[in-house]
Amino acid sequence: YLVNELLVLTSCHATKPDMLNVHLVPHTHDDVGWLKTVDQYYYGDRNDIQHAGVQYILDSVVDQLLKNPDRRFIYVETAFFYRWWKRQDSSMKQTVQQLVNEGRLEFVNGGWCMSDEATTHYSAVIDQMTMGLRFLNDTFGVCGRPRVAWHIDPFGHAREHASMFAQMGYDGFFFGRLDYQDRYQRMMQKEQELLWRASDSLTPPMADLFTGILPNGYNPPDGFCWDQSCSDPPIRDDPDLEDYNVDDVVKRFLNIASAQSMVYKTNHIIMTMGSDFQYENANLWYKNLDKLIHYVNAQQDLGSRVNVLYSTPSCYLQELHRANLTWALKTDDFFPYADDAHDFWTGYFSSRPALKRYERLSNSNLQTCNQLEVLGGPTSTNGPFGKGDSQTMKKAMAVAQHHDAVSGTEKQHVANDYARRLATGWQHCQVLVSNGLAVLSGSTAQRFYCDYLNISVCPLTESSKKFSVNVYNPLGRPVTWPVRLPVNGTAYAVSDAAGTSVDCQVNTHNVRRSRGFAVNELVFEVQAPPLGFSTYSVSLLIISVSLESSFGKPVPLFMHVLQFLKVTFDPDTGLLSSFSNLETTQTIKLTQNFYWSVYNASDGNNSESIQPSGAYIFRPNSSTPVLCNGPLCVCVVQTSVVQEVRQWFSPWVSQVVRLYAHSRTLELEWTVGPLPIHDDLGKEVITRIDTSIESSEIFYTDSNGREVLQRKKDFRPTWHLKQSEPIAGNYYPINSRAYIKDDVDQLTVVTDRSQGGSSIHNGSLEIMLHRRLLYDDVRGVAEPLNETSAIFPEGLVVRGRLLLSLDRPASAADKHRPLAQEMVLQPLLTFTDGDLHPDAKLEFSGLQAALPPAVHLLTLTQWDAQSVLLRLEHQFQSWESDVNSKPVTVNLQHSQTATIPLGCMSLVHRGVVFNVQKIKL
Repeated sequence: YLVNELLVLTSCHATKPDMLNVHLVPHTHDDVGWLKTVDQYYYGDRNDIQHAGVQYILDSVVDQLLKNPDRRFIYVETAFFYRWWKRQDSSMKQTVQQLVNEGRLEFVNGGWCMSDEATTHYSAVIDQMTMGLRFLNDTFGVCGRPRVAWHIDPFGHAREHASMFAQMGYDGFFFGRLDYQDRYQRMMQKEQELLWRASDSLTPPMADLFTGILPNGYNPPDGFCWDQSCSDPPIRDDPDLEDYNVDDVVKRFLNIASAQSMVYKTNHIIMTMGSDFQYENANLWYKNLDKLIHYVNAQQDLGSRVNVLYSTPSCYLQELHRANLTWALKTDDFFPYADDAHDFWTGYFSSRPALKRYERLSNSNLQTCNQLEVLGGPTSTNGPFGKGDSQTMKKAMAVAQHHDAVSGTEKQHVANDYARRLATGWQHCQVLVSNGLAVLSGSTAQRFYCDYLNISVCPLTESSKKFSVNVYNPLGRPVTWPVRLPVNGTAYAVSDAAGTSVDCQVNTHNVRRSRGFAVNELVFEVQAPPLGFSTYSVSLLIISVSLESSFGKPVPLFMHVLQFLKVTFDPDTGLLSSFSNLETTQTIKLTQNFYWSVYNASDGNNSESIQPSGAYIFRPNSSTPVLCNGPLCVCVVQTSVVQEVRQWFSPWVSQVVRLYAHSRTLELEWTVGPLPIHDDLGKEVITRIDTSIESSEIFYTDSNGREVLQRKKDFRPTWHLKQSEPIAGNYYPINSRAYIKDDVDQLTVVTDRSQGGSSIHNGSLEIMLHRRLLYDDVRGVAEPLNETSAIFPEGLVVRGRLLLSLDRPASAADKHRPLAQEMVLQPLLTFTDGDLHPDAKLEFSGLQAALPPAVHLLTLTQWDAQSVLLRLEHQFQSWESDVNSKPVTVNLQHSQTATIPLGCMSLVHRGVVFNVQKIKL
């Protein structure tokens, strides 16, 4: 840190304390996919879509930096810089190293990408930041370490991101987008620079982060864009020419600088000189910036009090620190974001729900891959099933965190490319997983992966008479998990690792669920030890007897498992009517239904075009959504393993209400699509749960899957809101859970992907499940959000799960915290055909004992050949549990303990690296 501080002191240009200092920051914003794929952007391909070639930007910038030592440049997206660096010769690498050492080329942010802040899970963000920062550290040492987080384009800003950046050791955070009303009020109060206290659990200043809001988003001031993509006139400084314009340029610049200084607090202001994929011809920019600095500063001899200089965010931040002022304090977040009265960027919370789920599932698979690389040792990467690796998956997941990736705001072919990368990464990981499990189990039998169980497709289970299921649990505590396998038999025997018979049932398939050839579904519950696996054997008993269909049977008045939960239904409508926790003797009224909102092309009162919903923006025509047609059909499945009520609301909306024998949660498995558009109307489908809870227009949502924030309808904690969109303006990102509560009851809904949601009515929670839109929302993607596929040419069909729990508020987190982690890091099922090898090890745990309930195993991954990276975190907030909101001590090995404070995690710069010969988990 001292070396880096010295670097800034010596590399920053001198400022003038008695003048207004204008810090010009040359930069480019290079999306890691958006209108073009990552590869297309790097190489400059498909310029018919957008003229952009990142390799040429870096070539040109380095060349121009060498021509004038005063010049500066910042770079952000390590995914692109890594590609470019690999292709440079030793001479160029030495040159760039010198530019970095001298502070002329500065890395900011430093992650593999600039992640989205609404739809990303904190664990995946930490991983992608680790990848980028590690490359910079390994390549450039301390001089390559970013000191400033730089999120100039994400569409709203999460408190958890600020908390992570603070814990990673960043000195400050700059961003470009915030709500237009918030910005106006901050401008008037000179509070566009502030202290963000980003955790209510960590003791200040552990999660405190200086935060600055940039003046023009991330663009240059009007009239001062000198990129080849811009049309602003260059500085024409030959007085003999007719179009000499120096005086006009200087005057306009001084006016802009003066106006900007009126809404910031110090005599230092920042201007971002660049934008999307700019500096491909850096000479255009630098030649004009050199002139601008020269001619504006020449006015000082005539009495001007403005000093212009090349700068970087770190140098600018250093000057603000030297000002020694008191800054406004913020403790909430910057959601939702609107750029105009009717333009709330809350649609992307739910855009591309299939991609959002695939990204979340890929994160779970990657953590399993990482763990088995450690537990299986060197054989895991080069073993009986070939060479496997985790790096391909790590890079794919890192790219997927980009703010135009998992957000769902990219063009369709780019979304396809993100999914393809994740699929390729998983193929590499499957080899590693198979090798690792072979080492741990002692069996080299071929392993099969059923990646399409969500649509009830698994060729092995559909055809085999005997097979085994290996259940790997990536959590640091035991887990019980329901297994549902497509089969064609009508009776099976299942036994666990000890040979004990396991209760199982075969049900007829839900027609909406199956896309394969299986006619039935085998259901049983499994248990797996912490950081380990358990193996279950399955044998076919009967294949020919038809199962009795329950289609059309009267809906039951209730479904329950006596020791835990009870759910009742309205016999007339087939809808849920109440929800009870039998352990705590709680009962609430609860109904649930599906609705859809609509956008058409013009206002109903006139023919003028209005803002449509699109990939980014949510704007329904009405505050009252359209009710789906009510259950057209209901059928019932009641067995000793699971009870189900299958509901059909319309040809494109169905649901299974499911209660497992040993579960303390109610599962709602929804299937939505293809959304019909024959009426020329786009549709956004929500599910709404209405209860008797007196929530007083207050609800709670998580921030990136970690800490929870309170939300209140039509209210912002730090500024006065004039609400213009009563639905979209109350939507917030739900990354893993949301809940409502009163003094007695708390209903928590855990999601299986990032979604948007709200509580529009007292006692209700609504979550947006699917979107299909026919108009672009004019925010750059230039394409309607109208997803189809080869399998679903009529429109995308999406399936997902919501888990509902009912508890007393004081103890609710004791359930929803581990439940959300189970949903994020779910067990991985692998299959082998035939009899198990008699010497195979059927159960394994990588831990001597389960971790305490408050402690979550965040990361276990190979760091290098001799060490692994272990991250543990306290997963409870300071106020949410009487039992678990306390510091915890964990015994890492016989001679060493680690105490984990409330809300604390070991992160990129604080990760614990152990020698693999010494750690014993």
